[in-house]
Amino acid sequence: MIRIMDHPKGCILAVRAMPGARRSGVVGEHAGALKVAVTAPAQEGRANEAVVQTVRKALGLKRSQVELYKGAASRDKTFIIRGVTRAEVQARLVAALAVK
Repeated sequence: MIRIMDHPKGCILAVRAMPGARRSGVVGEHAGALKVAVTAPAQEGRANEAVVQTVRKALGLKRSQVELYKGAASRDKTFIIRGVTRAEVQARLVAALAVK
């Protein structure tokens, strides 16, 4: 089960990043986190920005709604998802994972 926690600004989403992949996209679940593959290398924040874009597109959100909260230098990251409830994020994740 993917960890999604409530936050005063929306909710917190746990993500496991896979930089340098062949294709970008939501891959599945890894140890309670959303597993996201990106083609960008883990250099100078390029992979972090690619993960933000991939999560944003998968959940159908605006750029301003997805912000890296913790884990800029780690594969295990947490993101603040603004203006969306935990239940909405869960529903969007189910839809995104069904499409993969």
